[in-house]
Amino acid sequence: MHIMIPEENGRGSVVRLRHESEVLKGNPLGDPSVRDLFAYLPPGYSATDKRFPAVYCLTGFTGRGKMLLNDNAFTPNLAERMDKLIAAGTIQPMIAVMPNCFTWFGGSQYINSTATGRYEDYLSQEIVAAVDANFRTIADRNARAVMGKSSGGYGSLIMGMRHSDVFGLVCSTAGDAYFEYCYPNDFAKAFRLIKGDPIGFMRRFWSTEKQGRDDHAALNTIGMAACYSPDGESFDMPFDLETGEMREEVWARWIEHDPVRLVEKHAEELKSLKLLYVDAGTRDEFALDVGARILSRKLAENAIGHIHEDFDDGHFHISYRYDRALELISERII
Repeated sequence: MHIMIPEENGRGSVVRLRHESEVLKGNPLGDPSVRDLFAYLPPGYSATDKRFPAVYCLTGFTGRGKMLLNDNAFTPNLAERMDKLIAAGTIQPMIAVMPNCFTWFGGSQYINSTATGRYEDYLSQEIVAAVDANFRTIADRNARAVMGKSSGGYGSLIMGMRHSDVFGLVCSTAGDAYFEYCYPNDFAKAFRLIKGDPIGFMRRFWSTEKQGRDDHAALNTIGMAACYSPDGESFDMPFDLETGEMREEVWARWIEHDPVRLVEKHAEELKSLKLLYVDAGTRDEFALDVGARILSRKLAENAIGHIHEDFDDGHFHISYRYDRALELISERII
């Protein structure tokens, strides 16, 4: 473990843990099984033997944990945000964990897939165990939250649905939900760019830093296909690679992963959470505000307590919404 960016005078510190994963060894993409795990430790951590609650912060598609520590003159990174909120008394001192679940396809959606690897197990089992072993956490579901934006919000919802014994508090900001609205608008763009060869597109994508206007649509569609419709170590695209026609049988497999469709199956797990918070901007470019509203209705229909909010913004540059999620987590976490 290497200490990085140590701070005094009321500020926390960021540490890096070099973690070797067993479940990611031999993954189909050859992605690294040894990864950096960053954690924010609150002010005074080294001066006490006190244990702290932990919040796991999941990045969106194409993101990695280290990204949350980027320097920006106008937007505080996660460590700076935690310092500010703790100093103001808005949140209690907490450990913030920043996992890296990135793949060659751009992301893992924090779920297991034969085409990418066992990232759901990696996060819910290995990373949590490593954090509890290396830092003074309160090793209890009610002292362990998970939050994130976009795909990170989706991953947070999945953790709450399938691993409520691990994570007792869940916050999703603009998380992927109601797939009919958030994905298909990219399919025609993706079809044109992929030109019948998803892996060929990926190789071209990685070969240059300069990306085209619609490249992200293709990358996102390929990445989601690898997560939602794997076929062994390969995957099925949701449209015909020769004509672009929707493949309904493949799309049906995607829908099985939609949080809106998973509510009833995991109702009891969701009811057990100390906090379930869902929000999105009313101008979200992927209509995730609509998805959040539909998800909220489905939760209410199943008598699942939750908080649903919206705000006047789009999908991008909304990390300021972390403040609201962290405040709610602080109010309800041990």
